[in-house]
Amino acid sequence: MPVPSTIRALLIATVAAVALSGCGAVDRINNIGKAPDMSNLSDPTTQKGYQPVRMPMPTPPVLERQANSLWRPGARAFFKDQRASQTGDILTIAISINDSADVSNETKRSRANSDSMGIPNFFGLEAQIPKVLNSATSASSLVSTTSAKASDGKGTVARSEKIDLKIAALITQVLPNGNLVIQGKQEVRVNYELRELTIQGIIRPEDIDNTNAISYEKIAEARISYGGRGQITDVQQERYGQQLLDVLLPF
Repeated sequence: MPVPSTIRALLIATVAAVALSGCGAVDRINNIGKAPDMSNLSDPTTQKGYQPVRMPMPTPPVLERQANSLWRPGARAFFKDQRASQTGDILTIAISINDSADVSNETKRSRANSDSMGIPNFFGLEAQIPKVLNSATSASSLVSTTSAKASDGKGTVARSEKIDLKIAALITQVLPNGNLVIQGKQEVRVNYELRELTIQGIIRPEDIDNTNAISYEKIAEARISYGGRGQITDVQQERYGQQLLDVLLPF
């Protein structure tokens, strides 16, 4: 029995939607009726997309060793510096972002032109103009042009962001000049919503305070992401078909 064209079109659209949504749709189907699965602990350097950081480095400094000295340059403890300094060490990142922006712009432009040209007297030749063109043509007003242009543009931006939290990060690499590459991830699941916080960047060992913590504004090349996934996030997102139409439709 042949499949009706309507059902065939519906099946094709369903398959296309699943193909476009990819693994995200499969994961959402698997999570129906249960909370999102939390990711397992793993070595950040083995994750897909991880790349060691390579940046221009200054000449390594020459360290002078002092005989019969219990102190080391930069040490804060008598026997050992307790701050994170080696690959695998953990330190605390304090993130306190309170940004707001309110920008309003308006531009108006207006222009009006009017031009008129005539030849009332030109060695008597102006009398020949009606004969060449037509009898209604006047030599005093041969050409007359007018133009008008006006534009009005307005733009408004209102933004407010506030994040205040702490996250533990792991040192994944020690650069030749002593700077540290850090990476941290935190997941918090509340009922059926999973909140994710990730941070990456480069820090200086001397910026780590005596509590083994550092503030986010001292992180170079910082990459901070705070979001989530779950039932509430799914409701706030447009359907895949709508997102596709927003990209493809030119109007």
